[in-house]
Amino acid sequence: MIKVKNLFKNYGRYNVLKGVNIEVREGEVYGFIGENGAGKSTTMNILAGLIGFEKGECIVNNKKLSKKGQGIFKEIGYLPEEPKFYQYMNSWEYLRFIGEMCGDSKREIKEKSEKMLSMVKLTDSAKRSIGTYSRGMKQRLGIAVAMYNDPKVLLLDEPSSALDPQGRKDVVEIILKLKKEGKTIFLSTHILNDIERVCDRVGILKEGRVVLEEDIDNLMKKYIKPVYDIEFETSLSKEQIDIIKNKKFIEEVAGENGKISVKIKDLRKDSKDFMNMLSETGVTIISMNLRKNSLEDIFSNVVK
Repeated sequence: MIKVKNLFKNYGRYNVLKGVNIEVREGEVYGFIGENGAGKSTTMNILAGLIGFEKGECIVNNKKLSKKGQGIFKEIGYLPEEPKFYQYMNSWEYLRFIGEMCGDSKREIKEKSEKMLSMVKLTDSAKRSIGTYSRGMKQRLGIAVAMYNDPKVLLLDEPSSALDPQGRKDVVEIILKLKKEGKTIFLSTHILNDIERVCDRVGILKEGRVVLEEDIDNLMKKYIKPVYDIEFETSLSKEQIDIIKNKKFIEEVAGENGKISVKIKDLRKDSKDFMNMLSETGVTIISMNLRKNSLEDIFSNVVK
């Protein structure tokens, strides 16, 4: 649904994008992350057709974007980082304004507005002026506007930025609902917990280049820490700890008082030998957990 090949974008002498390559499959939620200034919003604006680019190719929903930039087509919905509204209008009035801009009939506007307001849970607040809305409510209204024409592709730029926990939860639930409906979603955010919850794949942008693109599940497995945290029924003796330390597949042992952390060299290759070794200690194990990396850990390792 979205293909970006060797994309370059300059602002004067400053090179923002330096050969970006992205592929977003139909029906997936793609998480796009990077440090501030990496070029995320610039990429988003190019995909939305709001700005042009110097070199490369961008295809969104089988439509090739012009290098000079072109307006947003009906097949694409776009939520900017800080959506702007006429504060004196209410949600009904604003969606009617959008519908009129699209050339819809009064009946179409009413049907679409009812559906969108219900989806983002703003029906009960639809007659309040937008100026009285919280930031979370405005973000939800922004999603309603982006989804007004039922686009196949949705571009979301920091949809849960600066929201309180309930606001974030509301936005995540909307994204998950749209995912179930088969929408293709390109999500740019710095809130990595949200990426883990809703995304199928992730791309990491560093200094204008995509340095990693991977399925979330594969990424977690690929970067998993080969560290076991183990709690024994009784404390281990020095001799028992030495048995563990002296195995060739053990890289590091830390801890005391019956609780130790053991780092092995090769998780796949050495796990079986590791389990056999534990039985040699002769001490009952109460619990054992394999540490898991968070996306935040992975991101930090990739961009450092």
